[in-house]
Amino acid sequence: MKEIPICTTLVYRVAQPKMIPSTARILVANNEPQVRTLFARKLKLAGYAVSEAGSGRKTLDLLRGARFDVLVLDLDIPGADSFEVLKIVRSDMPHLRVLVISAKRELLEAAEWFGAVAAIDKVSAPDRLLTTVRLLLGDSSGAKSCGTRPGS
Repeated sequence: MKEIPICTTLVYRVAQPKMIPSTARILVANNEPQVRTLFARKLKLAGYAVSEAGSGRKTLDLLRGARFDVLVLDLDIPGADSFEVLKIVRSDMPHLRVLVISAKRELLEAAEWFGAVAAIDKVSAPDRLLTTVRLLLGDSSGAKSCGTRPGS
């Protein structure tokens, strides 16, 4: 599978204030408990407040009940289509930065049209999760830009 680079131009197009990790709230939405736990653990160890959801419906319920700064959304999540989640997030929660994860490149590209501001393929997600979240929150320390995306 071809690796999808994470570019600062893809990550976020509008300047955002820098946040202190301990104040940032992140929701990890993934139907695979092992993956969800791995992502949550990595983010918690980095100092973020993390909540977890195993379905699209649970994701929407949590998003409506509390304010989050980043949503890490697996595009294969059941319960409510991930693109339905993206559509609702874009209309009701424009402040929320959405990082999508999928094994299918075409889904990652489509998610950008639905409002995702960053994308990682599933293979590299465990290694790139923390760096990407930091970029989304305005903390680019240790993050490397890969230049512009084709078509940007």
